[in-house]
Amino acid sequence: MFGLANFLGFVGQVALLWPCGKYPDEPTVIRSPKRWLSLPQTPSLPWSRGGKYAEINNIQLWYDVFGPPNPHHSPIFFLHGGLGNSDYFGHQVRFFQRKGFKVVTVDSRGHGRSTTDFDIPLGYDLMSEDFVALLDHLHIPKASFVGWSDGAISALNIAAKHPDRVDKVFAFSANYNTSGVMDTTLSPVFMTYINRTISEYGRLSPHADRYDDFLNQIMQMWKGQPNWTEPFFSTINSTNVWIVDGDHEEAVFRSQQDDMAKWLPDAGQLLLPQVSHFAFIQDPDTFNAMLWSLLGQH
Repeated sequence: MFGLANFLGFVGQVALLWPCGKYPDEPTVIRSPKRWLSLPQTPSLPWSRGGKYAEINNIQLWYDVFGPPNPHHSPIFFLHGGLGNSDYFGHQVRFFQRKGFKVVTVDSRGHGRSTTDFDIPLGYDLMSEDFVALLDHLHIPKASFVGWSDGAISALNIAAKHPDRVDKVFAFSANYNTSGVMDTTLSPVFMTYINRTISEYGRLSPHADRYDDFLNQIMQMWKGQPNWTEPFFSTINSTNVWIVDGDHEEAVFRSQQDDMAKWLPDAGQLLLPQVSHFAFIQDPDTFNAMLWSLLGQH
């Protein structure tokens, strides 16, 4: 996902990030009157019994389920971005829980509370198959997917390879080729996000002492994936797909969104105002309203 050429240099600079316009008691929160330059706190998920683990593809995949089945709407799966975890969608989970939807959050393999196999290369195909296997585990024949960044890539991957399991897709800030990624080390907001995820990994992960191995796995994935071209999108039922980004996106070139929207002729394309790669916490009200526009329709 991120610009690999500068990523290692960035990791070496992490210790320098703390004083950069942030508050001493909240070292990875950035406040700004310009929403796209802010990084609010990571939300929490609604209270639950702490989630569950499913044994899937030889790992323990953490997930949680909120709300009862809704006879009028498919369950919604929220797929977080690279290095993150399900907590980042806390505002959205609460919104749809109040609307009476069944919502599923899942930490991607190696992320958050989920385990991984460090001997197996990480990849979008592998993560996508984990999510489809979780559908089976939960006896859910079809779901809608809300994906952010790496999660949006996985959502589109599932829509292409398992179209019968997908109702709707809200793909926020996806890239289809590694050449579409900006140099994120130039963004203080993005660098602060990475700094935050290091701390979150240490707090949540069953592999808390293996962050370097995890980072190496994900960097190898980002080095060559995704690598899609127009034919890849031909199997996606684009009628119920939205390609979405923020107008101040700092990680993915907008041409990536434009190309995907062109290759998915029946899809919607949406540009959210005055937000960046972190729109769902920078302006959750607008983000949720747009989600409702797609997912709230029968």
